[in-house]
Amino acid sequence: MSIHRNTAYNIAGSVIPLALSLVTVPIYLKLIGESRYGVLAIAWLLLGYFGLFDLGLGRATAQHIAALSHAETKERSETFWTALSLNAGLGFFGGLLIWPIATYFFSNIFKIEDALHPEMIASIPWLILAVPMATLSGVLTGALQGREQFLELNIISITSTVIFQIFPLLISSLFGPELYFLLPAALSARLITLIVLIWRCSKHVFDKYRPCFIRAKALHLLSFGGWVTVSSLITPMMVTLDRFVIGAISGAKTVTLYTIPFQLSQRITLLPGALSTALFPRMASTNNLEARKLACQGVNSLIAVMTPLVLLGLFIMEPFLKFWVGEDFSNKSALVGQLLLIGFWANSFAWIPYTQLQACGRPDLVAKSHLSEVLPYFALLFLGLKYYGLVGAAIAFSIRVFLDLLILSWLSGILSLILRLIFLPSIFLTIGLLTTLFKMHNYIYGLLLLGIQLFIAIIWSWKKAPKELKSLIINRANIFLYFGNKLEKHN
Repeated sequence: MSIHRNTAYNIAGSVIPLALSLVTVPIYLKLIGESRYGVLAIAWLLLGYFGLFDLGLGRATAQHIAALSHAETKERSETFWTALSLNAGLGFFGGLLIWPIATYFFSNIFKIEDALHPEMIASIPWLILAVPMATLSGVLTGALQGREQFLELNIISITSTVIFQIFPLLISSLFGPELYFLLPAALSARLITLIVLIWRCSKHVFDKYRPCFIRAKALHLLSFGGWVTVSSLITPMMVTLDRFVIGAISGAKTVTLYTIPFQLSQRITLLPGALSTALFPRMASTNNLEARKLACQGVNSLIAVMTPLVLLGLFIMEPFLKFWVGEDFSNKSALVGQLLLIGFWANSFAWIPYTQLQACGRPDLVAKSHLSEVLPYFALLFLGLKYYGLVGAAIAFSIRVFLDLLILSWLSGILSLILRLIFLPSIFLTIGLLTTLFKMHNYIYGLLLLGIQLFIAIIWSWKKAPKELKSLIINRANIFLYFGNKLEKHN
């Protein structure tokens, strides 16, 4: 199975939902308003965050099934059913646990207009029902990842996202924008996904073998998953804490001003996420030395692709936001988006050592590195919000992910490679950000300067790109040219 092909499947599974969200976000803002969208954004964050209740068993399942790639189906089946049984119980327990916490937060801390408060409280039970759905989906997805069934996974993901984005809009237009209509509509998409995932696992993972529970396997999975849980708890908390703090201090509208550029900037991690997901089962099924070689190849490819893309993103952030959601919104959020974009650029490379360490059976090192970042990040976030508002929150986030990259790279043995590769690109991005902040009086000269910077970054990236990546790009370009010429001749 080709890593390049699996990466392409993962990219397609991420880009298509992204394109859909670019269309639906303005519609959501128009139909339900900024305040309701702020609440809905928090709810969607919680839906993803509820996965922590699986105690890392989704990732543990992927690692163990990948390591059993040459074993009998019976052994993989025992791992699968044991993990699924554990997660079913954990999901229902997590739902009961989160109910009073969610009720307290939305009733006493999160600021929202009085008119919207009752419907927000009435919607909380739907969030609770989502917990077991999230935990079960984690194991099912992990099992298919362990078997490298990325094409099927991404077809399922795309279909689910289309329903998840469109169905609430349909319900809103028919019955109104109330949250107690929107959340059940969104959860129905997750239920459909769950059913389809079980069906595909029956073919690729457990076949004809019936449900079972093996205590020894459960302990093994929980041991691995326990450290993954620490990362699954700490990392989303650090990523999403800023929005909860902003909501508590400034209200739901300000959450929207931060969330939209954050989500937009976060999309650049589609490529590293796709690549690391494809690399994970391959790294898990090989030795540490080969896994390190795969990590070095992955970082080389990412640095060559991500640098010019992020530089271009810095240039177009402000005009894109102005076109997409309006000039007033752009004026308030463009700089926030640019700073977050640089942070996610660094975060893109951290995906590789993160994946390498977990695939090689050392999730404890990942968890310990994330624990070491918590207190410094809290201090930076507090100071940033206090003195610089949303811009300060973006700066705090970017500093934290840079440190995360350095720590994980050191633990995985590729720190010297990372430092050597990011030096010049960091200079490119710093100059690019300054150029966009201090605009030249002459628009033509300013545009020319931006073009020169982007051209230099592309030339540097091409020279640094691995031969395999160059060959892949050239082959794909030749294919497009071939079909383009055929179409021209036909016309």
